[in-house]
Amino acid sequence: MHIEAESLDNGILKINLAGRMDVQGAQEIDLKFTGYTAKQHAVIVDLSAVDFLASIGIRTLLLSAKAVASRGGRMAVLNPDVNVTKVLEMAGIDTLIPICRSVDEARSAVSA
Repeated sequence: MHIEAESLDNGILKINLAGRMDVQGAQEIDLKFTGYTAKQHAVIVDLSAVDFLASIGIRTLLLSAKAVASRGGRMAVLNPDVNVTKVLEMAGIDTLIPICRSVDEARSAVSA
């Protein structure tokens, strides 16, 4: 897995992920992902380059989203592919973390 972060306007952090969020991939990015989200109040996670999402990857997303929410913030996922979207929806994650199809939609979701 590959991870990088960029700051957007209004204090929004955008985390770009690429690869497979399986056991190995999640382990590769987990510590860095947690570090990026540790003090943020608005986080967008770009999943457009993630082609596989296992339960361990969902766990990474969910734990960080809960931590952000505990500080009064919000997290959204951006543009997951069809298969990743299905996994998120089947797990009910879309009811906890908004799935957005554009950066503008994601900005609104984390700024509201």
